Amino acid sequence: MRYAICFTPSASDPLSHVAASWLGRNVFSGEMVEPPAIRGLGIHEIAFHTAVPRRYGFHGVLKAPFHLSPEVSEPQLLRDLMRFCGTLSPFQIPRLEVARLGTFYSLSPIRPCDQVHFLSSAIVQEFDRFRAPLSEADIERSDPDGLSAAQFANLHRWGNPYVMDEFRFHMPVTGPVNAVDMPRIEQALRAMFDPVLAEPVTVSNVALMIEEGAGGPFRVHSLHPMGKVSARKIA
Repeated sequence: MRYAICFTPSASDPLSHVAASWLGRNVFSGEMVEPPAIRGLGIHEIAFHTAVPRRYGFHGVLKAPFHLSPEVSEPQLLRDLMRFCGTLSPFQIPRLEVARLGTFYSLSPIRPCDQVHFLSSAIVQEFDRFRAPLSEADIERSDPDGLSAAQFANLHRWGNPYVMDEFRFHMPVTGPVNAVDMPRIEQALRAMFDPVLAEPVTVSNVALMIEEGAGGPFRVHSLHPMGKVSARKIA
């Protein structure tokens, strides 16, 4: 079982509904969702291209998945995350847009957002003591030979290459896409998401996500309001 600390809009947010429809799974309930009907793109093709992000659910990672250290417990993690979020102030991310990152597509800010960068860095540092050390197999899966010096140092210090100065906030909506399929996939993504991406995205809570069994799907375990002292359990 692994945990991750992420941002995702509330369950009632229109962006959450559209993302659940596109990915085929609700990250709050874990239930499968009927795929959308998109002209020129079959449901099996959508299912193929969304297989990877469907497992993780709609989210923007702040602290990547980790196993709990044997010296701590889930109740301790919940208590400290609740306390930490109570010290934060909500903010807005500039409008998100459909963007290609390498071979996959995500929703990314149209311009850099220092506040979400600082939030991620603070969470990575604050909750590193909850993370079990990486195994040799974990390190190998991170392809250390393909990392820059800074990313390699991050991997060994923080358990993830893409933190601190290497962090880039994004909310994945596809897995790898072949170049020949990119125009159709991008067109479909814009048709789906552009109507709900007109305004800035308010970040007013932090989500603790949990992996359901080894290699299973992730779902939202609890939402921790920023500036408040309580967390809302997700049924």
